[in-house]
Amino acid sequence: MTRALMIQGAGSDVGKSLIVAGLCRVARRRGLRVLPFKPQNMSNNAAVTTDDGEIGRAQALQALAAGVEPHTDMNPVLLKPETDIGAQVVVHGQRLATLRAREYAAMKPSLMAPVLESFARLKDRADLVLVEGAGSPAEVNLRTADIANMGFARKADVPVVLVGDIDRGGVIAQVVGIKAVLDPDDAAMIGGFVINKFRGDVSLFDDGYRLIEKRTGWRGFGVLPFFARAAELPAEDALGLSDARKAGKRKIAFLALSRIANFDDFDPLKLEDEVDLVRVRPGEAIPADCALVIIPGSKSTRGDLAFLRAQGWDIDLIAHHRRGGHVLGLCGGYQMLGRSVDDPEGIEGPPGETPGLGLLDLSTVMTPQKTLTRVSASHVATGQTIDAYEIHIGRTEGKDCARPFAMLNGEPEGGTSSDGRVQGSYLHGLFASDGFRKAFLARLGIPAADQAYRARVESALDALADHIEAHLDVDGIFALAR
Repeated sequence: MTRALMIQGAGSDVGKSLIVAGLCRVARRRGLRVLPFKPQNMSNNAAVTTDDGEIGRAQALQALAAGVEPHTDMNPVLLKPETDIGAQVVVHGQRLATLRAREYAAMKPSLMAPVLESFARLKDRADLVLVEGAGSPAEVNLRTADIANMGFARKADVPVVLVGDIDRGGVIAQVVGIKAVLDPDDAAMIGGFVINKFRGDVSLFDDGYRLIEKRTGWRGFGVLPFFARAAELPAEDALGLSDARKAGKRKIAFLALSRIANFDDFDPLKLEDEVDLVRVRPGEAIPADCALVIIPGSKSTRGDLAFLRAQGWDIDLIAHHRRGGHVLGLCGGYQMLGRSVDDPEGIEGPPGETPGLGLLDLSTVMTPQKTLTRVSASHVATGQTIDAYEIHIGRTEGKDCARPFAMLNGEPEGGTSSDGRVQGSYLHGLFASDGFRKAFLARLGIPAADQAYRARVESALDALADHIEAHLDVDGIFALAR
C-alpha cells in the first residue's frame, strides 16, 4: 500500500519546499520509490516536464531529489501571476485561462477532481508520496474551497506535519495560533510539527518547544538548524534571491522585474567565484561597472516594459551599451530588447502594442500558442552545447534574428546586434550547461570555475538529507504516513 504524508507551513517561505526535497532524498536513500506532489502552487518560476507541460520549479527540484523526472502530475494546478489581481491558470501542465482572483475562487472547487486524479496516478507509481502544502492552513477564510492544504488533506486522508519558521520570530504563536483557529477535524489531521531555520544554541528553545507540545497536543519531530547550503539550490520564490555580494569580482547585474519569471536561470552564475551577481531592485540604478546586464524572463512582458521604464532602467541600459557593456535578454527580456511587443488578442493583458527598448532590430507578436519543450541547442559564438528549455508565448522576427544566438534543430534561435554586445534568446536554464557557461563568461573576460553545476546541486541535496537525518526524528515522521 502506498503511503502519503503532507508537509504544511505555518506561513509562506517557512521552508516547506526544502524539507520535502530533503525528505525525498532521505526516502530515496532508504530504498523507497518516492514522488513529490503539490496540489496547487503559485509561482512564475516554472520547469518543463517530460510530458511537455509545466510545474513549479520546487517540484522539479524535489523530483531530482527523488531521482525521477518531473511530471505534470506532481503539480496539477499552477498559478502564474500576471497582475496583482490576476494569474494564468495552468492545469495538468497546460494553460487553461487567465483569471482574476475572484474568478479563480469560483473555479477552484472544480479543480479538486484533477488534483485527486494526479495524486492517484502518483500513488500507483510510488511507495511514498510526499505532499507540500501552499501558504498556510491558518488562512481559514479560504478553507471552504481549499485544494492546497486541509481541503486536500481531508479529501485524500493524508496526515500532516506542520513546519514553523523560527528565523522570522513568533514561532510559538505561529504554531499554537494555527491550532486555535483550525476546525477541530482539520487540526486532527496534524500529527506533529517541526521548527525550522534555528540559529545558535538549540537548547535555548527547549522550554518553547515543550510549550508548543503542551498547548497543541501535537508531537514535536525536532528543531532543524539553519541550512547554509540552501543558497546552492534553486529558490522557489523571488523573495529567496540572495543579495550576497563578492567584493573585487566582476559584476553581472539582473533586473528585478515586477513579474520576474524563471529566475533560477541565474543560479549557476551566483555560484561562480569570480562573478558578483547583483540584483538591481526597483528604484536602484544599474551599476555603471557591470560587465553584463541580464533582462530576465517575465510573466507580463508589456507590463514589465512599463515597469522597467518607470525605474529609469531603459536610460541606464542605453548608457551601459554606449560604454561598451553587454546585454542579454532571456525570454520576456529578449522580447523587450526589440522595437515593439504587440499583443493584439490581449493574452497577457489589455490588447495593444508597446515600444521596446530598440537594442535589437526585431519585433514580437504575442500568440495564444505556448511553447513548452526541453531542447538541446548550439551556441553560435562559442560552438558550445546548451541543454535548456523553452516556456514562452510569442513569435519574434527581424533583421537581428539573422545573427542567431544559437542553432536549434538546424534553425536559428534568438538574435544578436551587429556589434555582438546585445543578445537575446528564448532558452531558459542555459547557464547550467558547464561548457557554455565557461565559454560565455570567458568572452566577458571572467574566468569560470572548473565545476559541474548539476553535481553541485546533487551534493547540496545529499547534504540537506544528512542535515535532516541528523536533527529530526525522520523515522517518526515517516511512520506518520499512511
